[in-house]
Amino acid sequence: MIGQTAHARPHEYDTLSRMRYTGNTKNYNVVSNQGGLMFPRQHSSHIMFGTAYYLEYGQPSQLDEDMQLMKDAHINVIRVGESVWSRWEPREGLFNLDWLAPILNAAYIHGIDVIIGLPTYAIPMWMARQYPDIALQSSRGARRGFGAREEHNYSHPTFRFFAERICRKIMERYRDHPAVIGWQLHNEPGIYNNTSPSAFEGFKDWLRTRYSTVDDLNREWGLVYWSHELSTWDDLWEPESNAQPQYDIEWRRYQAELTEILLTWQRDLVAELRRDEQFITLNHAMGRYATNESSASRLLDVAGSDPYYQMQDGLASPQATTCGTSWAPAGAFVPALLGDRSFSLKQAPYFVLETNGGPIDGSNVNLPGYDGQWRQVGWQFVSRGAELIEYWQWRQLRFGTELYWGGILSHDGQPGRVYREIAELGKELEQAGDAVTHLVPDHDVTMLYSVESRWALAYEPHLPSPDGAVKYDNAYDDTFNVFYQGAFLAGRQVNIVQDDQLVNPANGEHLIDAEQFAKSNPVLVAVGTYLCSDQLLDWLRQYVAAGGHLMLGPRSGYADRLTRARENIKPAMLDDLAKASYQEFSNLSTPIAVTSTIPEIDFGSDAMATSWIDCLETHGAQVLASCDHPHFRQFPLVTSTASGKGRVTIIGTLPNAPFAKALFKQLTAGTEWSEIVQNSRTISHSSAVNGSGQRIHWFFNWSWDTVSLTLPKPLRTLGNYSDPAKQITHIRLDAWDVVMLLE
Repeated sequence: MIGQTAHARPHEYDTLSRMRYTGNTKNYNVVSNQGGLMFPRQHSSHIMFGTAYYLEYGQPSQLDEDMQLMKDAHINVIRVGESVWSRWEPREGLFNLDWLAPILNAAYIHGIDVIIGLPTYAIPMWMARQYPDIALQSSRGARRGFGAREEHNYSHPTFRFFAERICRKIMERYRDHPAVIGWQLHNEPGIYNNTSPSAFEGFKDWLRTRYSTVDDLNREWGLVYWSHELSTWDDLWEPESNAQPQYDIEWRRYQAELTEILLTWQRDLVAELRRDEQFITLNHAMGRYATNESSASRLLDVAGSDPYYQMQDGLASPQATTCGTSWAPAGAFVPALLGDRSFSLKQAPYFVLETNGGPIDGSNVNLPGYDGQWRQVGWQFVSRGAELIEYWQWRQLRFGTELYWGGILSHDGQPGRVYREIAELGKELEQAGDAVTHLVPDHDVTMLYSVESRWALAYEPHLPSPDGAVKYDNAYDDTFNVFYQGAFLAGRQVNIVQDDQLVNPANGEHLIDAEQFAKSNPVLVAVGTYLCSDQLLDWLRQYVAAGGHLMLGPRSGYADRLTRARENIKPAMLDDLAKASYQEFSNLSTPIAVTSTIPEIDFGSDAMATSWIDCLETHGAQVLASCDHPHFRQFPLVTSTASGKGRVTIIGTLPNAPFAKALFKQLTAGTEWSEIVQNSRTISHSSAVNGSGQRIHWFFNWSWDTVSLTLPKPLRTLGNYSDPAKQITHIRLDAWDVVMLLE
């Protein structure tokens, strides 16, 4: 690793090292994956399994009991330290660094590794009081009050001074502790929009570097509209009053860069001070306002995420009966989706740094999982490439904002049902050992994810917001998730690729050869890919020419990177390949029944078009689906045509779940395992190849019903579960069950 020096272990740890009674050490080496990205490869005997641990919220007397309970639950890693800057530095310049040492010592003795989180997301009150300008402010100087978290301007030089100092102090104190295996930057960055005067002035400077003159900005943004043309850079209006989409998309890019500046200096500091084998990670809360999780992950050795989801009936298949939220969606497909999105950040194994312990959210939302659901979701994450699963948190808090956010232990501190459920998963992960590490998930189709299109469609959504607001932050993900769910229900495994991994948004360089990509990704689904550069559209054309099947969904290829509507026929630069196009589009106030138009394809009697329709016209494309609506029946819903070696299919509506499932079943190639999923409403399948080249299969039952399955070919049991030579041709899955077998 560049810029690092090895640090000798201080004498204080020599006795500690001799006390450790397990061989649970890990060695992380940096290796390259197929895309040229860097991530640490875990050379250990099992998946890391753990929890966020905050003894500072409890009693010191609990330490030994906690460590033994963790050991009994097969927990082998904890994350500590990220939330309590006030404990590290109770007054300016007064450092209390030793409080963590007993926790690290006890963890090491019990064979538990430690990730230390840097505390820069929650500043102490003394800083807010003594340096009030650190607070986030409106562009006219009105300060955000103290009392939540990350209410500070992390671009402010005073904050940067104190933040760098405390990070350096913590690292110098604990980098050589033998329990410490890695460092987490910040914590879920980008929660707020930073409109502070300094940030607003910085935005003007940022624009000067991108647009050489004010006249260039006026022209590129179309500011003649509503007489918004600027005479000087200081004529730029404040972000709070903005109503122009070109301003908004550039403002969001700037906000994400501010976050990456924070992460970059932290990463550089950690890289300077860490031991060679220690990794750098970050727990993304994917979808935050001021973070581009795709580009920010390039700074990390290993990407991390905090995938929260709805439990109980929120995991039911084929349709959840519990409503989800933008940060905790509902659906049996959601754990796979969140895992695939996490893997996509570096196209590499990832860490789950927080996920559901007990019930999540506030005091009026209490939905702890049914028996078996933690085990299901844990194995689902592993099957999609997770190398660490860590629950938030160990003990449920007795105070504070998250008083009723569940933990592995409840308020009474006694091990109960949640503890037993998680311990069962920990035991299975330990027994499976290295057979489930270094996994590369299988996939049948690839989906293109676009953070910048998510931003653009939040500002100018195509779908109505549930609360009637003009803006809708979840418009993109609601569209993307419908298609992902369809693939999941059809038994198609999904690989997600970020658009900035195909084409560099800064200079248009093709980062992956389209012909090579088509060979390993024969189906590419682009839905909601609203912002497209000319170079990305050209890459998609090359993909089709090379033999790829491009499936386009609503709002793809409509605007350029400044959210300006393209003057091309839509879908822009792809209509000639698709032999279909549209000028009009419409929202649908009620779902419309879908009709298959050729005998070979049956979309089913419950297939419905919802929310949106592209008013397609064909120019030689084959029409696969239409509807009976007295007006909209003139417009095909689905068209497809061969083009060169490849094919372009347009799905001009937002399908309901049965229609989305039928689309993938009818239009994409599955495997022998897909048939199992298609023939059972409640079963899903996932598979991956491990570091030894072995393929592992998981079968999940997302329901209360007991299901028996006949496998298309014999598999065998894995590791310590039973006789490894035994051939399995039939399996039984009980309610909320998962079975793992080896090919």
